[in-house]
Amino acid sequence: MIRSKFSNWSKIIMHVDMNAFFASIEQRDKPCFQGQPIAITNGAKGSCIITCSYEARAFGIKTGMRFTDAKNKCPGLLRCVSDPQKYTKVSSKIMKILYDISPDIEIFSIDEAFLDLTRCKKIYSSPLDAAYLVKDRLFRSLNLPCSIGISTNKSNAKFAAKMKKPDGITVMDPNDSEGILSKYSVKDLCGVSNGIQSFLNYHGVFICGDMKNIPISILGDKFGNIGRKIWLMAQGKDIEELKLHVNTPKSLSHGKITSPNLKNEYDIKKILHLMSEKVARRMRQNGYESNIFLIGIRKKNDWVSKKYKIVNYTNHGGDIFELCLKLINNNLIKDGIYQVQITATNPRPIGIQNDLFLKGMPDKLCLDFTIDEINEKFGSLVLQPARLLKKLDSPDVISPSWRPNGYKKSV
Repeated sequence: MIRSKFSNWSKIIMHVDMNAFFASIEQRDKPCFQGQPIAITNGAKGSCIITCSYEARAFGIKTGMRFTDAKNKCPGLLRCVSDPQKYTKVSSKIMKILYDISPDIEIFSIDEAFLDLTRCKKIYSSPLDAAYLVKDRLFRSLNLPCSIGISTNKSNAKFAAKMKKPDGITVMDPNDSEGILSKYSVKDLCGVSNGIQSFLNYHGVFICGDMKNIPISILGDKFGNIGRKIWLMAQGKDIEELKLHVNTPKSLSHGKITSPNLKNEYDIKKILHLMSEKVARRMRQNGYESNIFLIGIRKKNDWVSKKYKIVNYTNHGGDIFELCLKLINNNLIKDGIYQVQITATNPRPIGIQNDLFLKGMPDKLCLDFTIDEINEKFGSLVLQPARLLKKLDSPDVISPSWRPNGYKKSV
């Protein structure tokens, strides 16, 4: 039975946050990195730090900092090239462990999850026991540390988890949450951007304790539901439920930041072709097709983009790439590009099974499913268009919305 301290809680929410996730995996796997300040970058030439170890953070190094600037702060900083495939595999193992603790789980990101323990009161004598069990299983199975926060809502639990980093456990009692939060900057709340912070500062709100001095309508009128949520979060009253299931997608997309000022037409077409194949494969894997595609190319100061609506629904990479070629042919790229983005909007279920012998399946779809099965078995892009055989200089990256299952499972 749940001990008396927690028996009066309406809900019991746990937030599990892996500590310096990518860096911790690399330090675990490579002895030369253990105890050292390391920074993870996209590729050997990546200029921006994705994350860094706690040894590096002690020097003031942060996510988003340029590697050269970080090196000036910490001359002994070691670069480690990001390995997205490895990180996603480890994340899937973590989430499987967490599902064994509670079936009610929201995967918040590649290294974070919320667990609702409310229905597990008869299993664990205390939420703290469940927290220690999580830490023990993650450490024994994967040799990775995490921080855990426990409270009655998502926002409080997430805030509590970061109060004792790394490797800590924090309980935020709902009766104390408003007082605890009141001393912290509103910027410390999840979801408060620089723009929202500036808006709040203009209205005299600098710390969470100031929030009760303005009506909820001020934030609601300006930012909608997000604003109303932030007003409640600052007072420890977040009412958002866990999202236990991934909703049907409104769009599926892939993009890539290119080498700065990329002008080589062949390389630009190669990147667009790869993104087309990724979007197409992602649709096929999840049983979707679309007939509306948004193709975008970012130049130095603006985007060149066009939405194409085609007659027949498709999830074939070649069809999408043809649309990309139309955009390139109609918009000169001699000035150089910096980023590409391909989005399939309003996808619909294809309504057929992945069966090569199904009558009526178009030949190219048969071929696509065959290639997908081979790549799934022997490795991504074992079979691919000839144009893509030479590896791109820019490496794969993990989307913040990555999930181990469903249409968000994509690198």
